[in-house]
Amino acid sequence: MSDIRVIRTENVESIAEIPVVIVGGGGTGLCAALAARDAGVDVLVVERDGQPMGTTAMSTGLIPAASSAIQRAKGIEDSPDLFAKDIAAKAKGQVDAELVQHLAQESGKTIDWLVEKHGIDLSLVEGFTYPGHSALRMHGMPSRSGSELMGALASACEDAGVDILTDSLVNTIYVNEADKIIAIDATRPDGETDIIGCETLILACCGFAGNQEMVSELIPELEHATFHGHPGNKGHAIAWGRDLNAAMADLSAYQGHAGLAAGYGIPILWPLITEGGIQVNRAGQRFANEAAGYSEQAVEVLRQDGHVAWSVYDETRHQVMVQFDDYQQAMSAGCLNSADTLAELAEKIGVDAEGLEATVAETHRLIETEERDQFGRSFAGKAPLSAPFHAVKVTGALFHTQGGLEVDEHARVKRAGGGTMPNLYAGGGAARGISGPGADGYMAGNGLLTATTLGRLAGEHAATCVVPA
Repeated sequence: MSDIRVIRTENVESIAEIPVVIVGGGGTGLCAALAARDAGVDVLVVERDGQPMGTTAMSTGLIPAASSAIQRAKGIEDSPDLFAKDIAAKAKGQVDAELVQHLAQESGKTIDWLVEKHGIDLSLVEGFTYPGHSALRMHGMPSRSGSELMGALASACEDAGVDILTDSLVNTIYVNEADKIIAIDATRPDGETDIIGCETLILACCGFAGNQEMVSELIPELEHATFHGHPGNKGHAIAWGRDLNAAMADLSAYQGHAGLAAGYGIPILWPLITEGGIQVNRAGQRFANEAAGYSEQAVEVLRQDGHVAWSVYDETRHQVMVQFDDYQQAMSAGCLNSADTLAELAEKIGVDAEGLEATVAETHRLIETEERDQFGRSFAGKAPLSAPFHAVKVTGALFHTQGGLEVDEHARVKRAGGGTMPNLYAGGGAARGISGPGADGYMAGNGLLTATTLGRLAGEHAATCVVPA
């Protein structure tokens, strides 16, 4: 971490002075850049990779929002108040309630802005709701992939005249005695470093899930988790925040995933579980309430023999899944095991056949009686699992962290002692999320809600702080 630093100085010689500089070219960074350009302000995105991708590109690209024009056109009954209530309920109330309400209120505006102003081809995910959501409010690209969303955002940035400096890693920020950010460095692969001055700085460099030292310090329960995220998640915002005495919260929070195909690194998404699929261990037995959420289920999978489990489902759930690009990849890669009987499936995947048959039989009983199981899960209203059957071997993964720098309604970074930093903003994984202090508060889409909406709010406000030329 010694290479990530803050240098205190009143002056530094730079090669350029840019009104708004953004560190990180993922979903947060590009949304912030578009918002700043909409206001007519020059902006520079500094991205460590050869093209802007970030954590967003590794996600399904689904953005939750309430009261969007897309929802209204579909006749979906939803509201920011209901959305905020859902977020707080999933996190057991352990959130910044004002920020949650504000983000829920602004979420629909973000979707409308992306679609109407910048031509992003978002549509509503229909047919099922994710755990914790009371309405259909997930908006995604046609392929339901984050890479397609990032491609669309990058094209919009090009059309808007956003300058993106790729293959450039920022490790140092320069700050004067008044805590105003005056410049950043940008190091190219050849080792040459340029210092770039700025009037405002937006941190869009995500969290620390790819920094094993920080993960061990702040989230020790994930010792055996597979990191499945962008390699740029090195904790820059946390390291800088510590040096700047910025307010930080929920550093133990994260988005886990209990459905990463073991040995393949492909996420097997959660609709197959929420629609009635199950997870079993080597004994063919269920071990937790899978439907509670894929994030908290990750630790439960990691507690099983070999840190693995099997997601078991049938053709009905398979047909639900084929709309997702990740699932198509899993099919092509050969992750799926299929059989006409449970005994045959058990033999293929290496779990106890009697245990698996008894487990599935118990789910059928629970469907008939509408009772909850020992873990609190209800199968009421779900169709029984029936042949042909499918299974995927999975492990628990860490996708990204959810804690970070505390921000206000404009995405300005707060000071530990009160007030806000003069010209520093943060969004997405660099900022404190809305999932509370652990894994069980994460609700599907929380990451992209804070990425897109905090990004937009940061870009809008940063533009108002720029001194006119």
